[in-house]
Amino acid sequence: MLVPIFTLNLKHKVNAHMVTIGKYDGIHSSLTCATAAGKVLIHNPHVKSQIGRSEGDISLLSINQQVSSVCAGKLNPDIQNDVLAVGTLTNLMVYDIEKNADLFYKDTPDGSNAVVIGKLGNISPTMAIIGGNCSIQGFDLEGEENFWTVTGDNVCSLALLDFTNNGQNELVVGSEDYDIRVFREDEIIAEMTETESITCLCPMESTKFGYALANGTVGVYDKSSRYWRIKSKNQAVTIHSFDLDSDGVSELITGWSNGKIDARSDRTGEVIFKDNFNCAVAGVIQGDYRQDGGQQLICVSVDGEVRGYNPASEELRGNLMDTNMEQETIRELSQRKQNLMMELRNYEENMKAGVAASSILNARSQESGGGPVSADRPFPPGVEYDQSEMGVIPASTQLQTTLSVNPGDDNKPAHVELIVATTNDTIVRAVLIFAEGIFDGESHVVHPNVNTLSNCVRVPIVPPKDLPVDLHIKAFIGYKNCGQYHVFELTRQLPRYSMYVLGGSEIQEAKGTCSFQVNERVQRIVMWINQNFLLQEDVQCDSDGNVNFAFMSLRGSGPFHFKMDVSGTVTLKTDDMDLAGDIVQTLASFLNIDDLQTTIDYPEEMEKLRETLVKVDEYHAVRQKLTAEMADHSNLIRSLVVRAEDARLMGDMGNMKKGYTELYNMNRDLINGYKIRCGNHQELLASLKQVNQVIQKAGKMRVGKYKTQVVNACRAAIKSNNVNALFKIIKSGGS
Repeated sequence: MLVPIFTLNLKHKVNAHMVTIGKYDGIHSSLTCATAAGKVLIHNPHVKSQIGRSEGDISLLSINQQVSSVCAGKLNPDIQNDVLAVGTLTNLMVYDIEKNADLFYKDTPDGSNAVVIGKLGNISPTMAIIGGNCSIQGFDLEGEENFWTVTGDNVCSLALLDFTNNGQNELVVGSEDYDIRVFREDEIIAEMTETESITCLCPMESTKFGYALANGTVGVYDKSSRYWRIKSKNQAVTIHSFDLDSDGVSELITGWSNGKIDARSDRTGEVIFKDNFNCAVAGVIQGDYRQDGGQQLICVSVDGEVRGYNPASEELRGNLMDTNMEQETIRELSQRKQNLMMELRNYEENMKAGVAASSILNARSQESGGGPVSADRPFPPGVEYDQSEMGVIPASTQLQTTLSVNPGDDNKPAHVELIVATTNDTIVRAVLIFAEGIFDGESHVVHPNVNTLSNCVRVPIVPPKDLPVDLHIKAFIGYKNCGQYHVFELTRQLPRYSMYVLGGSEIQEAKGTCSFQVNERVQRIVMWINQNFLLQEDVQCDSDGNVNFAFMSLRGSGPFHFKMDVSGTVTLKTDDMDLAGDIVQTLASFLNIDDLQTTIDYPEEMEKLRETLVKVDEYHAVRQKLTAEMADHSNLIRSLVVRAEDARLMGDMGNMKKGYTELYNMNRDLINGYKIRCGNHQELLASLKQVNQVIQKAGKMRVGKYKTQVVNACRAAIKSNNVNALFKIIKSGGS
């Protein structure tokens, strides 16, 4: 078993997710953590630093704001020294720790929820990339913004890795809308949807990366394919990639909210090492902390306890759980034996039931004048035979499933109905469905009432998002008096747009419009509609070769019309910009279209955007006014303190009391002003999020280079405060 090679206590509370390590002098590794008191702690046992306030090996940087993220890395490739990037709710600060100087200080109105330092694609300078309120920004060594794009929701985690194995880094972004998006510079090249917010990401070997969700799920992706995942009742606070068993392949190290540390194989997810802290883990990193030329795995708890582990030695290579192959083989064989014994007992129970049923049938046969019953002799006429008495079901029994759209009524909301039925008189005793992101959890069990058992069970399903979902169904089939049931397993896919019911000409058209041109046969578009919508029977184009279908959303987002004429002009009519963008992306993927330009017109959304931009200007003006007032109050406080202290030294108690009373009133005004400023900031963040989301929706309605063009042009229009140009860009897709 591995044991820590060093332990220490920082004697400071450490914020979760906010642990990093850097070589700020280019030689010695320094552990860096954010504390709850608005400070950044730097621990270096090898160098006595003069930074900030020192406590032995520890130096403290006073940020005087709530820290939201920290990251260390080389921002200047020409020197070996790492720099420290500290993100707060409103700013990004980059420090040269060795020189004890700021490199730059940037306002980030969208916040800095996550920070990563490195190169992205063909963008030449190394950047500090921050993820905030639906936006991602990249700053170079001089603090110049070299990268900006939008994403679907608040960014929770960032990671740089060579996702496409082309020798250049892509940016993997995890956000609160349950999506993992991969950016090649400012173009999204892959999207994976999970079941909760993506709280942690970390690069692994080659094109693999690890991820953790807010619901306790941890797993590994290889490109867009999930390798494995596990789920715990505890929350995964942090993840890291490190070769702990010295087998040449990095494992996924996870720190949990209950204090557990475990290392899992990147191929199977099997635990190969575990240890425990007394409290939650704050961070897991690696570095040469002993200056012996090797890398140690360093784990930090929220109480400030630090443990360092060396990779396994030669004799422990690949075997950290204090087990050997013989013991593992014996365990697996014991498990198989137990399963086989259980299966044998089931067969014996069925045989007993069969013998009892045969005795009954023989008695009936002899009473009716027939001979004894045997397996190769048919039952004589007049003898009643009930297969359920044998405890078995007919060999021809099949399980059938049907999916249909139920628009709902006053008693039941709209939903997709899954019907599970058998082909004979056997009953469905229970149905177990495994699916991602549909149920409260990952499985759903239906137990029909004993008094209403039948060969059919109806299961209502309400998909929260427009995504194709595999329904893994297990049904228990038997007879009412059976003590054991046969398990039928099958998989059925729920189409992407299953929450839309096909209607007719009575459905009124929406005001929002998205139109574009495709060079494809109409039959291919009809094929896409049949595959992606839940229809009772396949639809066809009309006699003129045109496509014109009307759908009604069961989620309350109104009507949706899909039109295409023989010239290849496609028109989407819906007031839901998200739906239109999703249709454009999935259709372009189906038709293998790399670049697609569209023209859109959403008058209601544009009016909301105009109102939001007015609010943003108002919030900025209020913020500047409050900042100026706070600066004036600060100057006044200094003069009041001097006057009050002068009065005290001179024994003038009356003026001293008067001065401190004014200070008390001034302090109360400052506190009230701060509360107003906080409220104003939250409103500003909410408004900026709405603006960024509209830009993201406008970008999603284009594909490839046109998407990048729209996002960049919108950013430039906002920077220059050109509202009219912004609306034209969103509508036409051009600058």
